Amino acid sequence: MPLIQNDAVALGILFVILGLVFTTSSSPHPFWKRFYGVVPSILVCYFVPGLLGSVGILDAKDSQLYSVASRFLLPASLVLFTLAMDVPAILRLGPKMLVMFFAGTLGVILGGPLAILIVSMIDPAIVSGAGPDAAWRGLATIAGSWIGGSANQAAMKEVTGVSDALFAACVAVDVLVANLWMACLLFGASRSNRIDRFTGADASAVERLRDRMRDFEEQHRRVPPMKDVMQILAIGFGATAIGHLSAEFLAPWFARHLPWTARFSLTSSFFWLVVVVTAIGIAASFTRLRNLEGAGASRIASVLLYVLIAVIGMRMDLSAVFAQSGLFLVGLLWISIHAAILLTVGYLIKAPFFFLAVGSQANIGGAASAPVVAAAFDPALAPAGVLMAVLGYAIGTYGGILSALLMQQIAP
Repeated sequence: MPLIQNDAVALGILFVILGLVFTTSSSPHPFWKRFYGVVPSILVCYFVPGLLGSVGILDAKDSQLYSVASRFLLPASLVLFTLAMDVPAILRLGPKMLVMFFAGTLGVILGGPLAILIVSMIDPAIVSGAGPDAAWRGLATIAGSWIGGSANQAAMKEVTGVSDALFAACVAVDVLVANLWMACLLFGASRSNRIDRFTGADASAVERLRDRMRDFEEQHRRVPPMKDVMQILAIGFGATAIGHLSAEFLAPWFARHLPWTARFSLTSSFFWLVVVVTAIGIAASFTRLRNLEGAGASRIASVLLYVLIAVIGMRMDLSAVFAQSGLFLVGLLWISIHAAILLTVGYLIKAPFFFLAVGSQANIGGAASAPVVAAAFDPALAPAGVLMAVLGYAIGTYGGILSALLMQQIAP
């Protein structure tokens, strides 16, 4: 049993961790300067809660903090990030962003079958099985998750008819491997300039977008009165309320009248929540509400996002490695193939590491973590992660089905 099972206590601990990280990362002490020169602060915010969850101090399994953070804090942060976005500048990032996204999708579709093929040469029992317990059925749900998200994962569970026990094991592999890969991307984000120089990538479009966003904030920056702070919170959580209200109507309507749209995640309430709040934020960015960026809209969004980072990290149960070592090996090989395809395509087209990281996480993590990785480069870049993640929802189930068919043919 976890030592701390009270979510209020766990949330307080997470805030203390975040406070300590930000305090030490801004400290002039030589030790902390050297430490954070090697380990990015965002990675510490991610891993420390993970360690506390893994050793049984925090309750990562039954905690409701992730549901609260992903359903309430994430939508509010998406609205506030997109509130200040420069839509024309994002569109000027060019086609390389889309190329890297689809390269990531291809890496997921092919990575599963190739991982099964490799592991079957080592120990066929790991990737065998029959009926609902056939390994490929469970792994197909990971493919759905890694292209679109949890809604697509649930759809793949229904499509493949996997047993509940195998599905639970694959969820553990999904969460742990995806979180480890996210940690690698966060680490790479802190060294993106070196990586781009090594590959010869031109990151000027990303830098122009970042500078435009920063300049806009500087031009409108002011000490926010209480009115501005309350307006920012009203927009963020008001839009979240509209998103939930819309999702409660739209998801059941599509499920009842157009059930085939489940392939595009249109029957998922979380899909509609993300789409609606993102649309509200984009629409608001063309109005005077965008000036609230100067009062700290993106800073408040960053606070909400860092809480989500800590909560996601808490769910990274490292003990699952020992419980599902065989499937975990498949997951590691799978994500390695995904990474190899991304790195190869990125090198060939000279894509900045930002495109690689966001394109990958828009597949693997979806709307819950693509903005996190984008914000690791600069908070001003978070909206680009949001927009790419929405695309993943649309193709997740189709990509998962294609990967499942390939895995079924290769599995022993």
